[in-house]
Amino acid sequence: MAKVFGPDHPRGRARRPGRLPVWLAWAGGWLAVAGCAVGPDYQRPKVAEVAEVTPEWKAVSHWKPAQPRDTEIKPAFWEVFRDDTLSGLEQTASTNNPDLRAAFERVEQARAVARISKADLFPTLSLDPNGNRTLFTKNRPEQPNSLVLGYQTTTLNVPFDLSYEIDLWGRVRRSFHSARELAQAGEAERQTLLLSLQADLAQNYFTLRSVDLNRRVVAEAIVLREKNLKLIQSLHEGGAGTALEVAQAQTELASAQADLVGLELRRTQLENAIGLLCGRQVSRFHIEETSRTYRPPSIPVGLPADLIERRPDVAQAERTLASANEAIGVAKAAFFPTVRLTGSAGFESGEVKDLFSWESAVWSLGPSVSLPLFAGGRNRAGVARAESAYREVVERYRGQVLIAFREVEDSLAGLRLLGDQFDAQIRALEAAKKASELSRIRFKEGLVSYFEVVLADRAVLDNEITAYGINGQRMVNTVQLIKALGGGWRAGATPAQFSSAAPVPASPVPSSAK
Repeated sequence: MAKVFGPDHPRGRARRPGRLPVWLAWAGGWLAVAGCAVGPDYQRPKVAEVAEVTPEWKAVSHWKPAQPRDTEIKPAFWEVFRDDTLSGLEQTASTNNPDLRAAFERVEQARAVARISKADLFPTLSLDPNGNRTLFTKNRPEQPNSLVLGYQTTTLNVPFDLSYEIDLWGRVRRSFHSARELAQAGEAERQTLLLSLQADLAQNYFTLRSVDLNRRVVAEAIVLREKNLKLIQSLHEGGAGTALEVAQAQTELASAQADLVGLELRRTQLENAIGLLCGRQVSRFHIEETSRTYRPPSIPVGLPADLIERRPDVAQAERTLASANEAIGVAKAAFFPTVRLTGSAGFESGEVKDLFSWESAVWSLGPSVSLPLFAGGRNRAGVARAESAYREVVERYRGQVLIAFREVEDSLAGLRLLGDQFDAQIRALEAAKKASELSRIRFKEGLVSYFEVVLADRAVLDNEITAYGINGQRMVNTVQLIKALGGGWRAGATPAQFSSAAPVPASPVPSSAK
């Protein structure tokens, strides 16, 4: 049998038609404008304002831009060098480097912070059951001289508490957007660290290979000098040579041996540095020596304007810029009322058996408004701070873009000039070898002293070491160019939520506000 409640019963009054509570209508009016958000809306910057982007690179204006875009450097950029040892080291470092792992955890923390901010967009609901038993004395102040004896009561509550901030002015939304942009900036920072790690490893690797070639050259020179020393000693014993020539031969041999020890130390240091980048214990880390001669591969440079799409550090600066823009809206929202909707529903009873019966149900629902009337200039100062912080990030972003262009220009100029230097050094080496052969012939014919042979051999050794050193610099500079171009990272290769970078807007602080 259904229960019927009279007009005086609370449930009967609640169901009376045509009596919409005033507060509910008032709250509905506020909800109607809940889509409005104060503060400037972020507009992704357009190309042109930061630096006067030229259609071609200054250092290599004669180069043809790489087309189409699928010829860009792949994420595993080291594969262009076609070195299995380097590829293995890069893969190990990319998965095992402690600093890179720590950077990944920082990204996870930033994403968690963004999720925490996003949670404020939804209502919070909590269950807070409680119970108590109370003894009341007959001498209670409100009942003086009462004949009623003291009594005990039991109260059991099972309430569900609801709280929700109606985001009328966009404070919560902009706080979430700001945290989300910072999380994306954190991912770009991790990509920057990854690229730096991979580039550092490749540069150390090619420097080590240059040392390997120099060690081979010096080792061959030692063998040659040992033969020369034996020859000079035999001539001296036969009366055809002098003690001075023997001393000169001994000096050249000892000098070459000392050079070899120095190269061995340099190789050990480079090997240990690579082991550290790979996250390995250096005492158990070793790279086999090779006599391979490397040549710089052709790197598709692309157009200057494409650089901002590939550099993760530029993307990081642009995402930080977007976050700072959202912070302006958060600061402006402090001038407006904060509206919260709070409610509670549950059961209250003095007996466990009646606790969950309908007659034990209780509820309450209502809004609350907090309007800032006077804050002593706090809110205005908060907006000024947010706008100044935005302008600071604009300048940081501007500087990052300029640094990116400078690094590419430096690397391009270095490749071109080092190539010219290497060609000239090869010509010098060939001439030194020819002079060495002629001096030996002249020495055997007795036309010159051994001192001329010593000078000629030293010139060959010095020029060959210099040539291999320059070639090593060319390989290192190639890696620097790849790093300056953003490596294999670009906007299209990242998750969809990460946007590409772009130059800053003309106006340092957006003026549009809703």
